[in-house]
Amino acid sequence: MKYLTQNFKDFFKELASNNNSEWFNSNRKRYEVEVKIPFQKLVADVLKLIVKTDKNLSELKISDCIFRINRDIRFSKDKTPYKLQMSAAFAPGGRKNMSYPGFYFEINPEEINIYSGVYMTDKNHLEQLRNHIASNNKTFEKLIKSDEFIKKFNGEILGEKQKRIDVKYKEIAEKQPLIFNKQFYFKATIDEKQITNDNLPKLLFEYYHAAMPICNFLYKASK
Repeated sequence: MKYLTQNFKDFFKELASNNNSEWFNSNRKRYEVEVKIPFQKLVADVLKLIVKTDKNLSELKISDCIFRINRDIRFSKDKTPYKLQMSAAFAPGGRKNMSYPGFYFEINPEEINIYSGVYMTDKNHLEQLRNHIASNNKTFEKLIKSDEFIKKFNGEILGEKQKRIDVKYKEIAEKQPLIFNKQFYFKATIDEKQITNDNLPKLLFEYYHAAMPICNFLYKASK
C-alpha cells in the first residue's frame, strides 16, 4: 500500500517558503489529500502493529497520536503558524503523555526522525529512574549494548545532564555515568528515500521493537 508520496514532500517544501495562513488556506485541499489523510493511514497501520505487542495501547486512537500541524506560537519568537513536518506519538494517553517511555516519529521532506525513551521527568520520577538503574545496572548495560539497540539507535542514550548528583549515587556513577542524566531518550534518523516506502509502517515498527526493551525497563522504575 502506498502511504506518503512525492506530493507529501513537495507540500512541505513549498510551505517552508510560504508559511502563512493565506497560502495554507489556498492549499488546504491539497494538504488534506496529500498530507493529512495519507499520514493518518500510516499512523493507523503503525498503531495496529504496535497494539499486537502492547495491549496497554489497545484503547489508543490515531487522533490521540497525531500532532496538529499548527504551531503553538504564544511564547515563541518564531511566529510562523505551521510546522514543517507531520508527527505522531504512541504512549498511554497519546501525544500528551510525555513522561511515559513511548515512541515518537516525525517526517519532513528530508528525513524521518524517531525518538523513544523518557524525555520529560519531574524530581520524583527522575529519582525513581536513577534508583532503578542503580539497582539494575547490569541489566541496563546489557540492554544498551544489545545488537539491535546498537543497530537501530547507535547504542546511545541521550539527555541533559546534571553537573552534580546526590552523594548516594556516587558509587554507581563511577560505573554508570548515565546516572547523571535528567533525560533518558534515544534517537534514530532514516534517509528521506524511505518516506515513500510502501512498507513504511513495518520499517517504523522495527525501530519500535528495538526500543521496547529499554522502554519497558524505564517504565518499571515508576511502578
